[in-house]
Amino acid sequence: MSGPAPLAVLANPAAGRGRPGRLLPEVLARLGAAGCPVRVLDAVDAASAEKAARTAVTDGAAALVTVGGDGTVHIGLQAVAGSGVPFGIVPAGTGNDFAAAVGVPTDPLAAADAVAAALRAGRTRAVDLGRLAASDGRQRWFGAVLGAGFDTLVNERANRMRFPRGPRRYDLAILLELARLRPRRYTITLDGQPRTVDAVLVAVANTASYGGGMRICPDADPTDGLLDVTIVGRVGRLTLLRIKPSVYEGTHVTHPLVSTFRARTVELAAEGITGYVDGERAFPLPVSVTCVPGALALLG
Repeated sequence: MSGPAPLAVLANPAAGRGRPGRLLPEVLARLGAAGCPVRVLDAVDAASAEKAARTAVTDGAAALVTVGGDGTVHIGLQAVAGSGVPFGIVPAGTGNDFAAAVGVPTDPLAAADAVAAALRAGRTRAVDLGRLAASDGRQRWFGAVLGAGFDTLVNERANRMRFPRGPRRYDLAILLELARLRPRRYTITLDGQPRTVDAVLVAVANTASYGGGMRICPDADPTDGLLDVTIVGRVGRLTLLRIKPSVYEGTHVTHPLVSTFRARTVELAAEGITGYVDGERAFPLPVSVTCVPGALALLG
């Protein structure tokens, strides 16, 4: 006679400067209070992690729980989105924007307790997700934000650099991209209505923040069935540097060169820009984004 379905756990021990690895034994013990056998998925990189998560869901896992930051959550979403399989988050990364937006406790052990309690009670909450599609038909799900502009150019440059290591590499990438900052011509189609704009940054969001608390789309709500769009227009280097600190408060949207919109579907095209979702490299533009209401069954 078969036992209860297992609770699959996807952990990234390297996230958050090794925090998940240190916390994992206690997290697993608390998740075990749900009454299901707990199984840590075997994965050595992002590709194998996604494959393992998909296999666990296909094989009938009682739920999938991620232990890590936004990148680990992003991998988990590819497996559970639209499936109805419950999804839990134990935030333990350097960036936990999606977890914060959907009300997950910031303390990892408290989050594990909340996941176990919700699973015991059979309690989930419906949360919207964004579905990103490339021009060649490839798709990715995301929980937080699609970035497409200066922010992603910085990421692209930082990912190509081998020196310096750590946060200084990102700081240097910002300076190098600021030196070559120029507005790009975007075609943005909101619910079938196209417009052309010159901008240095476009963000399409399901939740308010990315990058560890930058509230790029401060009014985004992951339960309203809509995507929020923020466009930072023809700004120069000094203006962009003045606007950047206000992004953490979300007050940048009051600047006259910043525009905001809402739509169910967004099509985005520009030359030389690669989109990033949940902080992860996705597809070169053009892309289309659709808000899928209730695509995630969130535990907690």
